[in-house]
Amino acid sequence: MNALITTAVFGIVLMFVGLFVKNRQHIKYYAIAGTIIAFIANWYDAQLAGGGTVVLHGMIEVSRFSVLFNAVAIASTFLYFVLCGSSFEKVGNDVADYFALIFFILSGITLTASFSNLLMLFLAIEILSIPQYILAGADKKNLKSNEASLKYFLMGSFTTGILLMGIALIYGATGSFSLREMSLGTGDISPLALCGIILTGFALAFKVSAAPFHFWTPDVYDGSPTVFTAFMATVVKAAGFIAFMRLFHVSFAGGNLSQHWQLIIALITASTLLIGNFTAVFQQSVKRMLAYSSIAQAGFMLFAIVALNETAAQGIILYAVAYSVATIGIFAILLKLKDYTFDGYNGLARREPLLALVNTIFLLSLAGIPLTAGFFAKYFVLSAAVQQGNLLWLVILAVLCAAISAYYYFRVIIAMYFKSGEAETTEPITTGFKSALVIGAAVIILLGVFPNLVLQFL
Repeated sequence: MNALITTAVFGIVLMFVGLFVKNRQHIKYYAIAGTIIAFIANWYDAQLAGGGTVVLHGMIEVSRFSVLFNAVAIASTFLYFVLCGSSFEKVGNDVADYFALIFFILSGITLTASFSNLLMLFLAIEILSIPQYILAGADKKNLKSNEASLKYFLMGSFTTGILLMGIALIYGATGSFSLREMSLGTGDISPLALCGIILTGFALAFKVSAAPFHFWTPDVYDGSPTVFTAFMATVVKAAGFIAFMRLFHVSFAGGNLSQHWQLIIALITASTLLIGNFTAVFQQSVKRMLAYSSIAQAGFMLFAIVALNETAAQGIILYAVAYSVATIGIFAILLKLKDYTFDGYNGLARREPLLALVNTIFLLSLAGIPLTAGFFAKYFVLSAAVQQGNLLWLVILAVLCAAISAYYYFRVIIAMYFKSGEAETTEPITTGFKSALVIGAAVIILLGVFPNLVLQFL
């Protein structure tokens, strides 16, 4: 609750900071300070929960899980501001407004992990979605950015209608918006409730870009300013999965109810893995490849939804850390390059060996190579599916798709180390930027050896 209030207040503060701070480069430091204060406020939420669960007015539930995910989201946003904050002014003059919108998104993200009422779920999804529509079209002179914003807005609005319809049907079947008072797992299962569950599942699948609801993702991620794509594809996506898992695990997992939706989510997972990985293979732009890669990674995160056990909760938290840190790092390096194609990375190891090294660590983590956080993230979500008992076929498919993903990630590594050329950067690489990248890479390696450094807080 404190983290929610703090992030919302800082969003408002940053809107006024732009009126008084003339040097736009200094606005980034106000935003970084805001994430630090939000992190401290989130720590006070942990003290409020006291290791247990506290429900506030039947709307918000503060627990170890919600506090831990909020800590991950805020820390990832801090890293994002440090690495990418200086690129905001390249998009336009409204730098303070961009940072304010990020904080409003962050306030919605803090709500996705702690809602205990379907109305709060709706508010959380809308609070984190509407600023994204604006950021996608922030580059007003770029037609691709305008197209991305319009497409995202139209598809998002349509999906909001589906989500509201699903919530209405669930309320009609149960007479309650409360996650823990629906009693859907007891007695006969209402067809009305099943329709509501399917509609909410489809709406949330759109929000996390799961196939076949992924069609907006490549165009929106590719058309949006790259600096904002880095945030949309990482922290925001992880928050969508947290909301997805919380709703389905708390409200829709009782009795035999899960048997009615598990197969549907499993098929969505399979299609997401196949479409994301096979399409990423044929991309020539690294930015567009990362868009399809995010769809493929969504397929792995869906294992945390379909598997109803404690390992799934551990897996999604670890995946949120590994995926967010690695992808933010990759986008930060991409922002420094003039050419976003694979050829734009040619010879980067000779010109900037440190950048090539940390970029390699981030890519290996996304591929799930051992000794990186990405390996244990995939291990935990796949282990959760194995423990479920009836998803072995899906685990085998995921392992095969992980092998395919190594191809397009290694294309970048090969270009950096083995292709002749001279990778061009748009600006000098500062020592502070390199230091932040090294810290991110160290986190990836450290969690790849000691994943319990994060999981112990659960």
